[in-house]
Amino acid sequence: MFLPRVIHSLKRPACARSFSALAGVDPSKINVTKTTQPRERVAKENLLFGQTFTDHMLTVDWHRDHGWSSPEISPYGPMSMDPAASVFHYALECFEGMKAYKDADDQIRLFRPDCNMERMNNSMERLSLPTFDGDAMTECLKELIRIDKDWIPQGEGYSLYIRPTGISTHPSIGVSTPSSARVFIIMSPVGPYYPEGFNPISLYADTENVRAWPGGMGNKKVGGNYAPTIMPAFEAAKKGYSQILWLYGEDHQVTEVGTMNLFFFWHNEDGERELVTAPLSRGDILPGVTRRCVLELARSWGEFKVTEKNITMAEVTSAVKEGRMIEAFGSGTAAVLSPIKLIAYDGTEYDIPIAAGNSGELCHRMWQTITSIQDGRLEHEWSVLV
Repeated sequence: MFLPRVIHSLKRPACARSFSALAGVDPSKINVTKTTQPRERVAKENLLFGQTFTDHMLTVDWHRDHGWSSPEISPYGPMSMDPAASVFHYALECFEGMKAYKDADDQIRLFRPDCNMERMNNSMERLSLPTFDGDAMTECLKELIRIDKDWIPQGEGYSLYIRPTGISTHPSIGVSTPSSARVFIIMSPVGPYYPEGFNPISLYADTENVRAWPGGMGNKKVGGNYAPTIMPAFEAAKKGYSQILWLYGEDHQVTEVGTMNLFFFWHNEDGERELVTAPLSRGDILPGVTRRCVLELARSWGEFKVTEKNITMAEVTSAVKEGRMIEAFGSGTAAVLSPIKLIAYDGTEYDIPIAAGNSGELCHRMWQTITSIQDGRLEHEWSVLV
């Protein structure tokens, strides 16, 4: 069996796992073809999320007979693929969401890319797609960012959204382990998620549809998790709600909010201030990078109890009715944090406390800290210079 050579020269960040036996993506062998027809720029004030893309993209192909090919940076555009490729038929696809920022000194920064590469490898492995050296892929990404650096909008709240994607290109209509695959990365300049400040969201707690379940794929970032949510989310929007609060089990345990992790900050039944979120142990919760940041920051502050545990809607509604709920918010790459103002459940709307600035104090403090690290206003090891 062929094993591609290991790249030893790259320092492996603390939260990246070892890929020594599976290495093969070699950033020193990148082939670059620059565009001769630059794409039309959009004024940063007019950017819509995920609708404008930079001039170039990164592609790395894999085949079981010879491992990873040389990375290619080429003009952004359509990809040619066999119609029988199993990504089209069996949803053998996963992706990541991450961002690059320009700081006040015009330096480019990535936010915890090692954790995104770690999570993508976990998703790839679950789909029987080939894993890769996370550090090497990050070096390839950095080169792509350098080439398209002028696309990064400058200013508070502006960033370059990055979408690494892994797919099976195996040309066979048959359910089997892929013999060929591709990782590609595209990038999109984006503006502030809330241009006019925080916009608290309302949630519809869905008691009919289920996003994920223990033993399933809810803890992997695969496209198959998202397609089934579109119709229920559309129905919730028709009812006037921003997002769905996904529940699980007969006791209606809370899981996620739309495409975000969910946090409650309350006084628990023992009178303690407590930040609580659903645990990863069941396997139905996506291990969000922003979720991880919120938990690590809260624990480092040491000002209140921080708990990962199963939470039922009965506990949530009791906290609201008894005046113990302090605030609630969702966390994710796109918005960073989204304050929650209301939850509709079982025919009743429960108001969540919201401060005058449209955000609870903890949500705002977390948002301020995380975004300051992301754009370099606050020096931190999570911010990686490109």
